[in-house]
Amino acid sequence: MGAKRSGPYFCGIDAAMDVVGGKWKVLILWELANHGVRRFGELRKGLPGVSEKMLIQQLRELEEDGIVDREIYGEVPPKVEYRLTELGIALNAALEPLGAWGRDRIDRIGAGRVHLPR
Repeated sequence: MGAKRSGPYFCGIDAAMDVVGGKWKVLILWELANHGVRRFGELRKGLPGVSEKMLIQQLRELEEDGIVDREIYGEVPPKVEYRLTELGIALNAALEPLGAWGRDRIDRIGAGRVHLPR
């Protein structure tokens, strides 16, 4: 794992972006908030386009920052589940106004939306 990201920061936005920076982290948060506990394969299926390597890396960083909890079950084959922690739930709540702004932008510019298979 890489070095712990711990500043120094210019401001609160800088510190927050250190945790959610990149394309996939906020989408992982969205997936877990909307579907609750997810296994790795379910997360990957819910995030088309993410590579296995990138998803593993992003999940590890979110776990390191206390945003996501990973539970490993002693089964064969191994079973691993991911869920938001209290910190992750609070972060998602903080991101909700940004999501609302983005939904308004989608409507304003007439952008298409990705529809995932069920």
